[in-house]
Amino acid sequence: MIAESWKPLDKAFCQSEDVCGIARALLGKVLWVSHEGGLRALVITETEAYEGETDRASHAWGGRRTGRTETMYLPGGHAYVYLCYGIHWLFNVVTAGAGNPHAVLVRGGIPLDSLPEANTAKRWKRHLVSGPGRVTTYLGIDKKHNGLWLPEGKGIGVADAGIGVDVEAIHASPRIGVDYAGDHGAWLYRFVLQGL
Repeated sequence: MIAESWKPLDKAFCQSEDVCGIARALLGKVLWVSHEGGLRALVITETEAYEGETDRASHAWGGRRTGRTETMYLPGGHAYVYLCYGIHWLFNVVTAGAGNPHAVLVRGGIPLDSLPEANTAKRWKRHLVSGPGRVTTYLGIDKKHNGLWLPEGKGIGVADAGIGVDVEAIHASPRIGVDYAGDHGAWLYRFVLQGL
């Protein structure tokens, strides 16, 4: 059960056409998953935006529609979870309207129960879950979460827990591991929250 003060992301937020705006706005939000043993949650600190059919780094580039990418074509607010290199599950928030396959990959976060009291880089980094595969491993996200509607919060969701984010602390840089995308690989579509 999530905290009563948390506000689930609504449909309007998730279905904005501004995928980079959503990638930035997700920083400081809480990604949570419920398990039999309780709730596991982390504060999102790193995201990457993928701009659908016009983005060579996106699974949907050029209008590719496969069994895997169909989830990306759902209305924004669905979870897009896929297996990377046959090893790691990766979690994305589908954004934009139905048929427009934008998505935001969650690359890092801090477990909610590990937020450092002092806002120092050293203490902050000690608790960081870094890398999209580590995020899903920590939270227990896998194939069963693919296609779930996040605003409904049935076992998984993203919520605003009232954690303030200083926009000056957001650093934009090129995405990781997308050299195959040519000049699109240089787009500043990776966003990192450098402090809480």
